[in-house]
Amino acid sequence: MILQQIKKLVVSFVLILSASIVLAQENEMDKFISDLMSKMTLEEKLGQINLKSGNMGAVLAGADDAEFRETIKRGEVGATGGFTFKSIKGTQEAAQESRLKIPVMIGVDVIHGFNTVFPIPLGLSCSWDTNLIEESARIAASEASATGICWAYSPMVDIARDPRWGRVAEGAGEDPWWGSQVAQAMVRGYQGDDLAASNTIMACVKHFALYGASEAGRDYNTVDMSHQQMFNYYLPPYKGAFDSGAGSAMSSFNTIDMIPATGSKFMMTDVLRDRWGFNGFVVTDYTSINEMSAHGLGDLQEVSALALKAGIDMDMQGLGFIGTLKKSLDEGKVTMDDIDLACRRVLEAKYKLGLFDDPYKYLDVERSNTEISTKENLQAAREIAAHSMVLLKNNNNTLPLKKSGKIAVVGPLADSKGDMLGCWVMRRDESIISTVLEGIKNMGGESVEVTYAKGANITDDPYLKASLVSPYAAYMGVQMAEETLTPEQLIEEALQVSKDADVIVAVLGESAAMSGEAASRADISIPESQRNLLKELVKTGKPVVLVLINGRPLTLNWESENVPAILEAWAPGSEGGNAIADVLFGDYNPAGKLTMTFPRSVGQIPIYYNHLNTGRPFDENNKFTSKYLDIPNDPVYPFGYGLSYTTFEYSDITLSKSDLKGNEKLEAKIMLTNTGDVAGEEVVQLYIGDPVASISRPVKELKNFKKVMLQPGESKEVTFTITPDELKFYNSDLEYDWESGIFNLFIGTSSADVKNTNFNWTK
Repeated sequence: MILQQIKKLVVSFVLILSASIVLAQENEMDKFISDLMSKMTLEEKLGQINLKSGNMGAVLAGADDAEFRETIKRGEVGATGGFTFKSIKGTQEAAQESRLKIPVMIGVDVIHGFNTVFPIPLGLSCSWDTNLIEESARIAASEASATGICWAYSPMVDIARDPRWGRVAEGAGEDPWWGSQVAQAMVRGYQGDDLAASNTIMACVKHFALYGASEAGRDYNTVDMSHQQMFNYYLPPYKGAFDSGAGSAMSSFNTIDMIPATGSKFMMTDVLRDRWGFNGFVVTDYTSINEMSAHGLGDLQEVSALALKAGIDMDMQGLGFIGTLKKSLDEGKVTMDDIDLACRRVLEAKYKLGLFDDPYKYLDVERSNTEISTKENLQAAREIAAHSMVLLKNNNNTLPLKKSGKIAVVGPLADSKGDMLGCWVMRRDESIISTVLEGIKNMGGESVEVTYAKGANITDDPYLKASLVSPYAAYMGVQMAEETLTPEQLIEEALQVSKDADVIVAVLGESAAMSGEAASRADISIPESQRNLLKELVKTGKPVVLVLINGRPLTLNWESENVPAILEAWAPGSEGGNAIADVLFGDYNPAGKLTMTFPRSVGQIPIYYNHLNTGRPFDENNKFTSKYLDIPNDPVYPFGYGLSYTTFEYSDITLSKSDLKGNEKLEAKIMLTNTGDVAGEEVVQLYIGDPVASISRPVKELKNFKKVMLQPGESKEVTFTITPDELKFYNSDLEYDWESGIFNLFIGTSSADVKNTNFNWTK
């Protein structure tokens, strides 16, 4: 008893000491910034809340942007971008020639890696492994920071239920609970335990808020939803990221309650700061202040004042703050306190990053030469990519492949380095990229004979093809050079190289430019040119393995019915080809699970597992229920779905009790058995449904999972602990609470394949 009391006293002392240290540090920061701001002119304050990029074309070409440096010397730039050690060093040198020598924040879209590229975030989320996701962000931060970057425009945590939207590639899918776990892991990876360390960078949570609900899946489009929908399904990942200490946020392009997010005081102040207690700074997305004029809210001066008053602290590239706020101040439309608050928040971020102590702390020549794309980093990229892949189908044990015989590798994505990386990659180092063709050759060695043919163009559709021909597409690695062979000749060439093969690996899907920003698709099937190729390959009667390289869920009706084996590899990153080979040959047994539903048809969109029931739930024996005339309601592949090279058996659920009260805890157990012949991991998923409540609730919601490794024939008891916290939701008054009643509990291998039971819990 005495020992326990001593331990409690020690813990209390440590907590008090820690709080005292934090308070002292905050007081020191406040004093420093107050002293600095007392010396600043209005123009210099406006410069701090201005993010302006120079001539990126010149910078990428290695040229000097002298004109931009002069704006920095005049104190007119608080933050900018940068890609090379030389350009970033030049930026900080220019800042040191300004009157007050205030350093510049360097921000870049470090979305899924820096020089070492990891799978697209949607792929990362399918690993169901927060340790690996955090590791990917940690490596990205280490590499980026060695080049002078201190701020990542990441993570993107927008919940998305519409795969037509190209930016689903950048997020964690459709589930708010899992999206929150991923957001927290990314923030931890970027910021680490010490934001002032030279190998950590500040996270910027985007796009705040609700951007993933853009109507019709069309980028930049309208968003309109109830506040219950907002708080229960779309806002949790943002809150999770901020609860983990994310230092900044980025406003979104869309409207919220008919007001553009960048001008929404409700979102930027009432929710973000007053409700959640966020104390970082908010930057706009690229020119989103200017775009409020197109939304109909006034000219640049009016919308700039509106954004500042709403809670925006930094204007990205729009020049609205630096160009109009002085006039608005003179006219009484904004106050000096408004400007000072925004300026202070930006300066606080620089202080927390340690830039005032050393503006060059992130510019380390030795680190930039020795810590980027190391052997260890590339090995991590390979491991993480393999864990992100999802086995969608494997009839007749087509996979894993044998490390002998003849393999035909076919498809326009089979030997395309740029397309392995996917969207939003700022450095594309082709020297470290492995393609699928290279990966299979590396893995098979001399014992496997590999043949190759392109087989088809990415697309032959003139409209889509024209959309993919742009400087952006070229940068993404998309090669749209004119073909010397007709589509028919390309297919014939593929059939020739496949005629003696034991198995055909068809690598198909989307080019890197077909997903990401401004890359919405109305038809999310595999392009017709590639599907025609696939159909001819299947007609040969040989085993066909379809490897998908893509940035979104696709409609795969024909493929799921006719192709023996399908591996969803996403855009897998620098080591993608080798990682795909690891999975194809069985060196890694796939354990990924989908975090976004694959629809049968675009007519089902938006489609997601955690939907509400209707007043007339589907009943196959009743015409007047919620259904389609031409297709089933269910998707091709549901949320949480993914196969393995082994099989797993679930027992029924055992509960520690079925009636609970107050703050008791419930234990739910199942016995999981590996019934196959090889070792494998299974993602055991826990869902809860609240069938009777004060508002309509989803049929089920993911609340936890456990990833379990089992040897052949091995069984393990898997236990989940449930508390009232797992029962909470935002009610009609936006109070976060739970209500007494009966609850449904589901445990299984996907959202659609579960064991179930129920329990009663009263307050």
